[in-house]
Amino acid sequence: MRGGNAQGVLYGVGTGPGDPELMTVKALNAVEAAPVVAYFCKTPGRGNALTTVTPYLRPDHTLLPMAYPVTTELDHNTAAYRECIETFFDDSAEAVAAHVEAGRSVAVLSEGDPFFYGSFMHLFLRLRERLACEVIPGVPAMLAGASRLPRPITMRDDVLSVVPGTLPDAELHAALAVAQAAVVMKVGRNLARIQAALAAVGAADRAWYVERASQGGERVMPLADAPTGKAPYFSMILVPGPGKRV
Repeated sequence: MRGGNAQGVLYGVGTGPGDPELMTVKALNAVEAAPVVAYFCKTPGRGNALTTVTPYLRPDHTLLPMAYPVTTELDHNTAAYRECIETFFDDSAEAVAAHVEAGRSVAVLSEGDPFFYGSFMHLFLRLRERLACEVIPGVPAMLAGASRLPRPITMRDDVLSVVPGTLPDAELHAALAVAQAAVVMKVGRNLARIQAALAAVGAADRAWYVERASQGGERVMPLADAPTGKAPYFSMILVPGPGKRV
Protein backbone atom coordinates (compact mmCIF):
# COMPACT_ATOMS: atom_id res chain seq x y z
CA MET A 1 0.00 0.00 0.00
CA ARG A 2 2.26 2.78 -1.24
CA GLY A 3 0.01 5.71 -1.74
CA GLY A 4 -2.28 4.22 -4.36
CA ASN A 5 -5.48 4.65 -2.33
CA ALA A 6 -7.32 7.92 -1.77
CA GLN A 7 -6.35 7.56 1.88
CA GLY A 8 -3.59 5.50 3.40
CA VAL A 9 -3.47 3.55 6.64
CA LEU A 10 -2.00 4.55 9.98
CA TYR A 11 -0.01 1.62 11.35
CA GLY A 12 1.08 1.49 14.97
CA VAL A 13 4.04 -0.86 14.67
CA GLY A 14 5.48 -2.63 17.68
CA THR A 15 9.21 -2.97 17.03
CA GLY A 16 9.91 -5.23 20.00
CA PRO A 17 12.55 -4.84 22.70
CA GLY A 18 15.47 -3.76 20.51
CA ASP A 19 16.83 -6.81 18.73
CA PRO A 20 15.84 -6.43 15.03
CA GLU A 21 15.34 -10.20 14.82
CA LEU A 22 12.55 -9.96 17.40
CA MET A 23 10.34 -7.90 15.10
CA THR A 24 7.33 -9.83 13.84
CA VAL A 25 6.68 -10.63 10.19
CA LYS A 26 3.52 -8.51 10.38
CA ALA A 27 5.53 -5.54 11.66
CA LEU A 28 8.03 -5.89 8.82
CA ASN A 29 5.18 -6.11 6.30
CA ALA A 30 3.71 -2.86 7.63
CA VAL A 31 7.06 -1.07 7.32
CA GLU A 32 7.34 -2.41 3.78
CA ALA A 33 3.80 -1.25 2.94
CA ALA A 34 4.16 2.27 4.30
CA PRO A 35 6.12 4.87 2.32
CA VAL A 36 6.41 7.02 5.48
CA VAL A 37 8.05 5.83 8.69
CA ALA A 38 7.42 8.02 11.76
CA TYR A 39 9.28 7.66 15.02
CA PHE A 40 9.54 9.28 18.45
CA CYS A 41 12.91 10.53 19.62
CA LYS A 42 14.72 12.93 21.86
CA THR A 43 16.07 16.18 20.41
CA PRO A 44 18.37 15.45 18.67
CA GLY A 45 18.36 11.72 18.10
CA ARG A 46 17.13 8.80 16.03
CA GLY A 47 15.12 7.02 18.68
CA ASN A 48 15.49 3.41 19.73
CA ALA A 49 12.59 2.13 17.65
CA LEU A 50 14.09 3.60 14.47
CA THR A 51 17.45 2.04 15.34
CA THR A 52 15.73 -1.35 15.60
CA VAL A 53 14.02 -0.95 12.22
CA THR A 54 17.01 0.55 10.36
CA PRO A 55 18.11 -2.78 8.76
CA TYR A 56 14.70 -3.00 7.07
CA LEU A 57 14.37 0.56 5.76
CA ARG A 58 14.50 1.34 2.04
CA PRO A 59 16.22 4.34 0.45
CA ASP A 60 12.82 5.62 -0.69
CA HIS A 61 11.26 5.63 2.78
CA THR A 62 10.33 9.12 4.00
CA LEU A 63 11.31 9.51 7.66
CA LEU A 64 9.12 11.61 9.94
CA PRO A 65 10.81 12.32 13.30
CA MET A 66 8.63 13.34 16.24
CA ALA A 67 11.00 14.85 18.81
CA TYR A 68 9.77 15.19 22.37
CA PRO A 69 9.94 18.83 23.50
CA VAL A 70 10.64 17.70 27.07
CA THR A 71 11.58 14.45 28.76
CA THR A 72 12.63 14.98 32.39
CA GLU A 73 13.08 18.75 32.35
CA LEU A 74 9.61 19.39 33.79
CA ASP A 75 7.76 17.57 36.56
CA HIS A 76 5.18 15.30 34.89
CA ASN A 77 2.55 16.38 37.42
CA THR A 78 2.70 20.06 36.51
CA ALA A 79 0.35 22.00 34.24
CA ALA A 80 3.35 23.24 32.25
CA TYR A 81 4.39 19.68 31.38
CA ARG A 82 0.86 18.61 30.47
CA GLU A 83 0.34 21.60 28.21
CA CYS A 84 3.69 21.09 26.50
CA ILE A 85 3.29 17.37 25.90
CA GLU A 86 -0.36 17.58 24.83
CA THR A 87 0.54 20.22 22.25
CA PHE A 88 3.35 17.96 21.04
CA PHE A 89 0.99 15.02 20.54
CA ASP A 90 -1.57 17.26 18.83
CA ASP A 91 1.07 18.51 16.39
CA SER A 92 2.49 15.01 15.83
CA ALA A 93 -0.97 13.62 15.10
CA GLU A 94 -1.58 16.31 12.50
CA ALA A 95 1.80 15.69 10.84
CA VAL A 96 1.01 11.99 10.54
CA ALA A 97 -2.58 12.61 9.40
CA ALA A 98 -1.41 14.89 6.58
CA HIS A 99 0.47 12.00 5.00
CA VAL A 100 -2.30 9.42 5.52
CA GLU A 101 -5.01 11.71 4.16
CA ALA A 102 -2.85 12.34 1.09
CA GLY A 103 -2.78 8.60 0.41
CA ARG A 104 0.58 7.80 1.99
CA SER A 105 0.38 5.10 4.65
CA VAL A 106 2.44 5.81 7.76
CA ALA A 107 4.16 3.27 10.02
CA VAL A 108 4.54 4.83 13.47
CA LEU A 109 7.25 2.90 15.27
CA SER A 110 6.78 1.96 18.92
CA GLU A 111 9.38 0.41 21.18
CA GLY A 112 8.01 -2.87 22.49
CA ASP A 113 4.24 -2.88 21.96
CA PRO A 114 2.21 0.16 20.81
CA PHE A 115 -0.44 -0.19 23.52
CA PHE A 116 1.91 -1.15 26.37
CA TYR A 117 2.99 2.26 27.72
CA GLY A 118 3.72 3.31 24.12
CA SER A 119 3.57 6.88 22.83
CA PHE A 120 1.66 5.72 19.74
CA MET A 121 -1.49 5.40 21.85
CA HIS A 122 -1.67 9.21 22.08
CA LEU A 123 -1.78 9.48 18.29
CA PHE A 124 -4.27 6.62 18.06
CA LEU A 125 -6.70 8.25 20.49
CA ARG A 126 -6.57 11.46 18.44
CA LEU A 127 -6.92 9.84 15.02
CA ARG A 128 -8.82 6.55 15.40
CA GLU A 129 -12.17 8.02 14.26
CA ARG A 130 -10.58 10.00 11.44
CA LEU A 131 -8.22 7.54 9.79
CA ALA A 132 -7.96 3.84 9.05
CA CYS A 133 -5.75 2.51 11.86
CA GLU A 134 -4.11 -0.85 12.43
CA VAL A 135 -2.23 -1.69 15.61
CA ILE A 136 0.47 -4.33 15.22
CA PRO A 137 1.55 -5.85 18.54
CA GLY A 138 5.18 -6.28 19.40
CA VAL A 139 7.28 -8.34 21.81
CA PRO A 140 7.27 -6.39 25.09
CA ALA A 141 10.64 -5.61 26.65
CA MET A 142 9.53 -7.27 29.89
CA LEU A 143 9.29 -10.63 28.10
CA ALA A 144 12.71 -10.16 26.54
CA GLY A 145 13.99 -9.48 30.06
CA ALA A 146 12.14 -12.47 31.51
CA SER A 147 13.77 -14.75 28.94
CA ARG A 148 17.14 -13.94 30.52
CA LEU A 149 16.22 -15.17 34.01
CA PRO A 150 17.27 -18.57 35.40
CA ARG A 151 13.63 -19.49 36.02
CA PRO A 152 10.27 -18.63 34.41
CA ILE A 153 8.67 -15.36 35.49
CA THR A 154 5.33 -17.16 35.96
CA MET A 155 4.46 -20.81 36.55
CA ARG A 156 1.11 -22.58 36.88
CA ASP A 157 -1.28 -20.24 38.75
CA ASP A 158 1.08 -17.32 39.39
CA VAL A 159 -0.57 -13.92 38.96
CA LEU A 160 1.67 -11.43 37.15
CA SER A 161 1.56 -7.76 38.18
CA VAL A 162 3.04 -4.97 36.06
CA VAL A 163 3.94 -2.08 38.36
CA PRO A 164 5.17 1.37 37.31
CA GLY A 165 8.11 2.41 39.46
CA THR A 166 6.82 5.98 39.31
CA LEU A 167 3.99 5.21 41.76
CA PRO A 168 4.06 7.09 45.07
CA ASP A 169 5.72 5.11 47.87
CA ALA A 170 2.51 3.97 49.56
CA GLU A 171 0.98 2.75 46.29
CA LEU A 172 4.23 1.10 45.21
CA HIS A 173 4.45 -0.82 48.49
CA ALA A 174 0.79 -1.85 48.28
CA ALA A 175 1.12 -3.13 44.70
CA LEU A 176 4.25 -5.14 45.42
CA ALA A 177 2.89 -6.51 48.70
CA VAL A 178 0.15 -8.43 46.88
CA ALA A 179 2.16 -9.36 43.80
CA GLN A 180 3.13 -12.99 43.25
CA ALA A 181 5.20 -12.40 40.13
CA ALA A 182 6.02 -8.81 39.21
CA VAL A 183 7.55 -6.65 36.53
CA VAL A 184 8.55 -3.18 37.67
CA MET A 185 8.81 -0.78 34.75
CA LYS A 186 9.95 2.84 34.57
CA VAL A 187 12.86 2.30 36.95
CA GLY A 188 15.15 5.25 36.16
CA ARG A 189 15.63 7.51 39.15
CA ASN A 190 13.20 5.36 41.15
CA LEU A 191 15.63 2.45 41.54
CA ALA A 192 16.40 3.00 45.23
CA ARG A 193 12.71 3.43 46.07
CA ILE A 194 11.83 0.20 44.28
CA GLN A 195 14.63 -1.68 46.04
CA ALA A 196 13.37 -0.42 49.40
CA ALA A 197 9.79 -1.39 48.61
CA LEU A 198 10.76 -4.92 47.54
CA ALA A 199 12.85 -5.33 50.67
CA ALA A 200 9.94 -4.15 52.82
CA VAL A 201 7.58 -6.77 51.35
CA GLY A 202 10.17 -9.58 51.49
CA ALA A 203 10.62 -9.98 47.73
CA ALA A 204 14.07 -8.46 47.21
CA ASP A 205 15.91 -11.78 47.46
CA ARG A 206 14.14 -13.22 44.38
CA ALA A 207 14.20 -10.03 42.31
CA TRP A 208 16.39 -9.48 39.25
CA TYR A 209 17.68 -6.33 37.60
CA VAL A 210 17.74 -6.36 33.79
CA GLU A 211 19.19 -3.61 31.62
CA ARG A 212 18.86 -3.30 27.82
CA ALA A 213 17.33 -6.75 27.31
CA SER A 214 18.09 -8.13 23.82
CA GLN A 215 20.17 -5.05 22.95
CA GLY A 216 23.89 -4.34 22.95
CA GLY A 217 25.26 -3.80 26.43
CA GLU A 218 22.70 -6.10 28.06
CA ARG A 219 23.17 -6.65 31.81
CA VAL A 220 21.33 -9.18 33.99
CA MET A 221 21.97 -9.62 37.70
CA PRO A 222 20.28 -10.24 41.05
CA LEU A 223 18.75 -7.02 42.36
CA ALA A 224 21.20 -7.10 45.26
CA ASP A 225 24.03 -6.58 42.76
CA ALA A 226 22.34 -3.79 40.80
CA PRO A 227 24.21 -0.50 40.35
CA THR A 228 23.37 2.36 42.65
CA GLY A 229 21.89 5.65 41.56
CA LYS A 230 19.74 6.26 38.50
CA ALA A 231 19.08 3.29 36.20
CA PRO A 232 19.15 3.79 32.40
CA TYR A 233 15.94 4.10 30.38
CA PHE A 234 15.96 0.48 29.22
CA SER A 235 15.93 -1.17 32.63
CA MET A 236 13.43 -3.16 34.65
CA ILE A 237 13.14 -5.25 37.79
CA LEU A 238 11.64 -8.73 37.52
CA VAL A 239 10.32 -10.86 40.39
CA PRO A 240 9.60 -14.49 39.39
CA GLY A 241 6.54 -15.98 41.01
CA PRO A 242 6.61 -18.80 43.56
CA GLY A 243 4.81 -21.29 41.27
CA LYS A 244 5.47 -24.97 41.76
CA ARG A 245 6.67 -27.27 39.00
CA VAL A 246 4.20 -29.86 37.77
